[in-house]
This record gives sequence, C-alpha cells and structure tokens, in this order.
Amino acid sequence: MTIAFTPSETAPVESAPVESVPAGSEPVGSEPLGSGIVGSEPIGSEPVEPVESVVPVMAEEPEFWEPSAPGPRIAPDADGAAGEEDDADGRADEEHDPVVVRDAHDFGVYARTGGWAFALKVARSVRPGGQAAEEGAARTKVSAKAFARLAGCSPERVMRYYKAWDMAADDGLVPQFEVLVPGADIELPDADVWLSYYTSRNSASSVRGQAITAAAEAEGIRPTKALEVAENPTALRAAILADPGTAEAARGALLDRMKEDPALQTEMARAIARTDDLKKAVASEAKAADRIGYVRQIVENGQIRTPAGQTVEAPAELRAEAERHLSLLDELDDSEEAGEWAGEAYDTVKGLVAKAVEEDPALRVQERRTKFYNSLQKATKVFEELTLDEVMEEDIYEADMLQRLEALQEAIGTCISALRKATTTS
Repeated sequence: MTIAFTPSETAPVESAPVESVPAGSEPVGSEPLGSGIVGSEPIGSEPVEPVESVVPVMAEEPEFWEPSAPGPRIAPDADGAAGEEDDADGRADEEHDPVVVRDAHDFGVYARTGGWAFALKVARSVRPGGQAAEEGAARTKVSAKAFARLAGCSPERVMRYYKAWDMAADDGLVPQFEVLVPGADIELPDADVWLSYYTSRNSASSVRGQAITAAAEAEGIRPTKALEVAENPTALRAAILADPGTAEAARGALLDRMKEDPALQTEMARAIARTDDLKKAVASEAKAADRIGYVRQIVENGQIRTPAGQTVEAPAELRAEAERHLSLLDELDDSEEAGEWAGEAYDTVKGLVAKAVEEDPALRVQERRTKFYNSLQKATKVFEELTLDEVMEEDIYEADMLQRLEALQEAIGTCISALRKATTTS
C-alpha cells in the first residue's frame, strides 16, 4: 500500500500519521515523504495546485506474491507499482546495458525462429542482380553482392538464404519478396522448419550434391547430414575404423552400390585378390556357400546330384534330413559363422546320397558306368593334347617318357581285354 501526500500552501511538508500496516504487508514508513506519486507523476518534480490540508491518498495494494508461489517476493516499488524481479546480479532488467538487452533479444528471436530471422533480413533487403528496381520503399533494396559486402560475407551465402526464402514462399509459408520492404517485420515460421529449406553447402547444387540429396531424402534423413559426410571422407573413414556400427552400415551401403556399379565390383574384387587374408576369407566363405547351395538345391528341387554327376530324384528320407539342416542354417544370425554348420550339413547329406546310390542296384550300376566313362573321356582328352611334332623338332625326349607310354599302353590293353570279356559274357 502506498500513501501519497500533497503539500500545503503555507506550510512545509510535515510527517503525517501513517495508518497501521496490516500484518504480512510491506511497511512503507521508510519511504521519504514526498516520494510518493499521484497517478504516475512524482510529487515535487512539477508545481501542483495547493490545497488547504494534507489529505492521505489511499490505494488498494495489489497482490504480488503468495506464500505458496516459488521465487522471491516482489514488493511494490516507490511508484506504487510492482517492481521487476532482480536477477542474479542484483539488478532489475531495465538497469542492464542496452547492448546486452539487445543481444538477449536477438538470441530469443533466433531461438524461436532459427535461420528465418536472418532470411527475413535478406528477403526484405535484397533484389538479385539483373532485376529492375521496384517502386516506392522497395527501391532501397540492394543486390546480393552489395548486401554481402555490407555484411562481410560471400554473395553465395546470401543467395542460399534468399533461395531458402524463395522456396518457402512458393509453399505459402512466408510472403513473397515483392510484398516485403526493408525494415518490415512479420511473424516467422518455427525454427524446426528452417532446415527443410536451407542448404548450407555449395555442393548441394552440383550433380553429385543433387544425387546425394535425393538419396538422403529416400532414406528419410536431412540432406545436409549426407552432404556433410560426403564432404568429409576422412571423418567417415575415422568413424568406420572406430565404430563397428558405422562399419556395418558402410558395408551394407557398398554391397548395395556394387549391385549397380560394375566398376566398383571390379575394384573390390581386385583389392580382395591382392590381400592374402581377405583372399583366404573369401575362399572359405565361397566353400561354405557352395555347400549350403548343395543342400538347398535338394530341398527346393527335390533332386540329388550323385558323385558321378547324375541328377536323380531324392528319396523322402534324404530330403527331410536336408530340410532339417537347412532350417538350422537359415536361423543363424549374420554375426554367426556358417562354415562349421554348412560343413556338417554337407557331410550328412553327402553320406545319405552315397547310401541311396548303393541301395539302388540300377542306380549303382549307372553311377559306376558314368564314372568310368567320365574317366575315359578325361584320359582321351589328355592324350590328344600331346603334340608329337614337338618331340621330333625339339630335343625333349627322355627315356622315362617312353617307359610311361609303354605302361599306359599295357594298361589300355588290359582294359580293352576286360571290356571285351564282359561284352562276350553279357
């Protein structure tokens, strides 16, 4: 509660009795007389109309604080109005340096609007080169180059903000440039929307950058993130070397890329072939894949391939066992080694195939016939490749060669005799 006093015409200001202050309210007796106000003007600063007596002016004290409310109590100030809460420095807000207040204001604007706050400055002040000056206040707009010179940055940076505003204007999110004049303020979109329109990198406008942007959008991430990674291959390498998760993501991306990039396939194959450890790992994985494929073919096609190369229907027992092993292989995680499981499945199924061949008389005979014929074909091909002309022209003859040929001739004669005998008997 504040009490104001009006001075008398002939007497100086005297202390007047102060009414008792209700319990729990702030005392005002410590205020010097004459410091109160009537309305909003302090007494003594200007002449006032004299009155015959001192009349206390009572005003209802507003409620500024409740015991249950957190924070310090805000008491009435000398003007009878609620004083602003002091900050940690012990000063009220209006006592701060105007420069600090302006910085805090600018920070608040940016925290709410992000880059829109700066894009507005560009949008209302810049007309790109080549455009004619508009009429009225818009004539004061300058080119992006002039604006950049005044701002102490590059015209390219200014134009990135300009283009971001242009795209947002096309979407109806902000006004078009034509309706903006220098100094105009408008309500800006939220800061979170800014990154959907602004691209901070020059690479985004290149063919490479556009491809990266399209791929990033397809993956559901912000293009700026993908462009940043693409511009920092050393950082990408460090992340792959240090983090297994990043390495796994890179591996998957390379595999997907190689499906459509034959040149990358060749480079990767060449790199693997030149590294002994990788070459051994690839050979081991290829062997395991072949064995899994052998088992899978039996399950999917219902056929087996015999050791001699025949393809016949698989017995029900053999097919069921192949299905059991294949289900175990398919349940393995990507991180588990499949080589041991593939070897066990292959050996089991291979043994069942041999057993099936032996238990079927007709199949057993056909298998041996096929095997013999395959061996005969190989021997014939090898002998036909011998060039006797070189033996005569070049001095490459050795006694051991003749002995081997004589032994081969004897073996062939024995084989011929056995076949003739078997033909006569049958």
